[in-house]
Amino acid sequence: MWFKRLYENENELLKEGKVNLLYGPRRVGKTALVKQLLKTKSDKVFFGEGDDLELRDILGSNLKSKILTAFQNYDCIFIDEAQRIPDIGWGLKILVDNLPNLLIVASGSSSFELSKKVGAPLTGRTNTRLLYPVSVAEINEQFGGMYVMQMLENFMLFGMYPEVLISSNKTDKIRYLSELRNSYLLKDVLELENIRNANKLYDLLRLLAFQIGKEVSLNELSKTLELSVHTVSRYLDLLEKVFVIKKISGFSKNLRKEVTKTSRYYFFDNGIRNSLINNYNPLSARDDSGMLWENFLVMERLKKNEYKGVFSNNYFWRTYDQKEVDFVEERDGNLYGYEFKWGLKKGKIQKEFLNTYANSSFEIINKDNFLEFVL
Repeated sequence: MWFKRLYENENELLKEGKVNLLYGPRRVGKTALVKQLLKTKSDKVFFGEGDDLELRDILGSNLKSKILTAFQNYDCIFIDEAQRIPDIGWGLKILVDNLPNLLIVASGSSSFELSKKVGAPLTGRTNTRLLYPVSVAEINEQFGGMYVMQMLENFMLFGMYPEVLISSNKTDKIRYLSELRNSYLLKDVLELENIRNANKLYDLLRLLAFQIGKEVSLNELSKTLELSVHTVSRYLDLLEKVFVIKKISGFSKNLRKEVTKTSRYYFFDNGIRNSLINNYNPLSARDDSGMLWENFLVMERLKKNEYKGVFSNNYFWRTYDQKEVDFVEERDGNLYGYEFKWGLKKGKIQKEFLNTYANSSFEIINKDNFLEFVL
């Protein structure tokens, strides 16, 4: 089954005269998406991988004649896992400067490594996009809102990776998520940063899995893991840059009692989160349904904003006397506050937030209205 991705409007993703960079977690369909788009563009398409030694030798050579000779007869080139090619930024600069009609796409599962290699050489020459696991908006477009409602618990438990969505039974979904966790989740961090103690990274992720929607204390993580605060901070940064977790900071402009020095962390996918703690129990049989709901909604909102080109700063808001807003978007000079409620309890309107910020609004997101929030 092919999930129609919102980026299949090629004008959004593929632009001539630029190096089109597609980031995203491993196994979310970056390669399949690009190949789907390029096969309609031309028969003269080169597909290469960053592990190809000959390709590394050519694109990493910085030799103009060598690079142009290799690629001048193509209409499109696609380099997958491009971060593995040393000095690829300079090689791509030679191509985009000398072959302006060539359609160039480079993808990577490691934003920090690929950005580092293409940053300086390609300043002003890139078109960058992020591909997430499949979104509710994409499911809705293909199968409709009723299908989303029927499959909601499945999405919250097993996540939105393409292979998980097409797996026919629970056992296959769990097996795939376990493989993803064990073989791919930390591959970029362990390889590129030469971190040998993978167990500490997994322990860190498991601790985060139980703190979704809560402020994370680096000092507490440091003591629990028996690592320095600096090392914990570095690990968190690396995990965000390989698209395992997403950091959300506290918002404050007016009140001294607002919490701003701690952050919250969400997982790019609920299925990955549940695989880390090996818990796929039904929502009715678990005490973390609220966490799963919040993680699900935050990530679906981020997907929606990315694909629709909505630019916002994202925060949570909390005061030291426990008044809080789960998720705040700052865009176009206004603040949009949201509280997420899974169960039957009705949320409270945060009047202090509204009174403090005149340019703010507040909405409670539950099972009845969440589709409007993520579409």
